[in-house]
Amino acid sequence: MFNSTSKSLSTLDMQIVKRAPSQEMTEYKPDPLLYHPLFSEGDTVLSPKDGEILFRVYSHTLKMTSGFFRSMFSLPQSASSSPSPSNSTSSPPNGIFYLEEDKETLEYLLRMMCGLPLPNIETTEQLEALLEAVEKYDTPGPLSIIRLLVMTPSFNIHPFKLYGVACRFGWEAEAKHASTQTLAYNLLDAEVRPLLQRLSTDSLLKLLDLHRSRREGLRQRLNDTPFVSGTTATCINCSSLIDYHTWRELKYKIILEIDVRPLGDTVVDVGLRDWPEATACWNAKCPLANCSRNLYDKNETLRVIRDCVAKLPKTI
Repeated sequence: MFNSTSKSLSTLDMQIVKRAPSQEMTEYKPDPLLYHPLFSEGDTVLSPKDGEILFRVYSHTLKMTSGFFRSMFSLPQSASSSPSPSNSTSSPPNGIFYLEEDKETLEYLLRMMCGLPLPNIETTEQLEALLEAVEKYDTPGPLSIIRLLVMTPSFNIHPFKLYGVACRFGWEAEAKHASTQTLAYNLLDAEVRPLLQRLSTDSLLKLLDLHRSRREGLRQRLNDTPFVSGTTATCINCSSLIDYHTWRELKYKIILEIDVRPLGDTVVDVGLRDWPEATACWNAKCPLANCSRNLYDKNETLRVIRDCVAKLPKTI
């Protein structure tokens, strides 16, 4: 819920045009083509910034669904704006309100406010424009619809944009979901930086903590048992001196990869199978010719590493 009192009505780019009293003509007949076919009746007319089409809506609907309009209509009204019998051809008693939204955004918003079918929102630009209008006019109903919409599988929105929207409106579950999706990205990539710059400081720090905790958590786990330390040791079969440098190099490669892609899928699904460091590790043997024992149990090592990655933090 937004604090509608925090925004002065005068700060919005809106003008109200009242019809002047006339003794010669008490009503006018507007061109029906000016009105949107779904919004041709009501005592209030809303005009988008381009003015190509008008939306006629009942003030009662606006007051019930919008904190902004509820506050506006509670202000003292002039005599010329007192209600009169309303039909499709009479002059709107509340005048024409010129808004700064484009006609597409205004139509989406009014459809949700009036309980009409909502066309598909195809782009994140449309969504962002609609969210700006929802926040400006304090419309919790449309906001709840958008909250459901952004979580539908068919709606394609960038994880960082979803995360920003969710944090902005306090949607905890959606923010957690989006933060998990961001694990497929490197926060230092140039394409991600503009999206991060739009986040609040608190939201950004939470995301940074999540990505860092996965890297440091895996680093610590790979240094614990049952993994070898990576230093020199003696072969348990022949007591010869052996060097675990191949594991040390593979562990370093794993940490580098998890830092670039914290999700970890490129480690467990591809890296541990195809990396040169992984191949060298699985082929490492005791240097004594008569022993030649494999230094690492490949299948068990893969299982434990996968288990480690699966147990890392997944959300903020």
